[in-house]
Amino acid sequence: MKAAVSDLVQTERLARQMDEQGLDAIVARAGINFTYLSGLVYPGTLARHLDLADSPRGVYLVWPRRGEPRMVVNAIAEGLARRDSFIEHFDVYEGYSEPPVERLTKVITEMGLAESKIGFETNFISAADWDILRSRLPRMRPLDCVNLMDIVRAVKTSAELARLKRGADLLDEAYLTHFPTVRPGMRERDLHAALVAHCLAGGSEFTHGILNSERNTVPYAGESDFPFAPGDAIRTDYVAYVQGYPGHQSRCAVLGTPSAEQHRQYAVIRDIYRAANDQLIPGRTAGEVYQFVVGRFAAAGMVYKSMLAGHSVGAWWHQQEPVISRDNPRRLEEGMVIAMEPHVDHWHIQDMFVIRADGPELISDKFPTQTIFACG
Repeated sequence: MKAAVSDLVQTERLARQMDEQGLDAIVARAGINFTYLSGLVYPGTLARHLDLADSPRGVYLVWPRRGEPRMVVNAIAEGLARRDSFIEHFDVYEGYSEPPVERLTKVITEMGLAESKIGFETNFISAADWDILRSRLPRMRPLDCVNLMDIVRAVKTSAELARLKRGADLLDEAYLTHFPTVRPGMRERDLHAALVAHCLAGGSEFTHGILNSERNTVPYAGESDFPFAPGDAIRTDYVAYVQGYPGHQSRCAVLGTPSAEQHRQYAVIRDIYRAANDQLIPGRTAGEVYQFVVGRFAAAGMVYKSMLAGHSVGAWWHQQEPVISRDNPRRLEEGMVIAMEPHVDHWHIQDMFVIRADGPELISDKFPTQTIFACG
């Protein structure tokens, strides 16, 4: 059953933001905004065409302030869009023969928007496509809409929260299922493969992330043949997308019985983490929450070096504004979802929270984080 546009899109919030900027339409090309405004989740190869700004099979979504939105889509990607999207009007072009931006200019003209003020994602439209847009639509008045769309997407609908919950539950089930299987000599890539396979089999369109032994000091180099040994602390940081929305958690584990020192270190990070979560209060800025984290680590005798301590999540890409980063002036609002992850080294705990007036509400609640998970 297709979702309705009002299930996933904050339509009133979007209309208000467009009115404040005087926009007659928005053109979505990047995966985060196209997915959000279409209700459509492209998998696999089709998904990559949302990521590549120069794709000869790119898709666009034109969302007018008044009237029905239209999707510019290539013939290969048409069928899934018609089946799953709540968009009802499609303009189909032939990939590799007609540049998608050329069809976009025709659609904008047909919609009576050729001389209108239109929002574009200026961080995603290529210089070559900008030249075509300007030459074909010389009287159009383009405006950057990246920040506008960040604001719109940040507050979630109940249907979005339900999708985030499904992703979170699936990811935690993967951790709970496969952490107990870790044995000495098992490679990082074996555990990684098991976690990803579990999520894919459980309904995730795509799953990615990292894990590593504490003795492997290059965590973002890809899961490798590095073998686990007794006593290893295992760091994780995964994202499992279900219907376009991510479960996004980081869980800590130790192979065998954790030592007293490991318990002590984990407890310090856990307590700072929980105190930071309590700072997710409507009206507080993201920068203020980050500074709180820095202060708590300093009080524990540690220097917090990470560029962020958390971030919002949403359709297509898990790391969205507001980002809990130094001096970020964005204010937290009720209904935002923040993945909090203030961490040092391999003690990486991360959960997703809905900001509520009476305190943050935990979404990812299936995995216990009071103590370290003992593998094997």
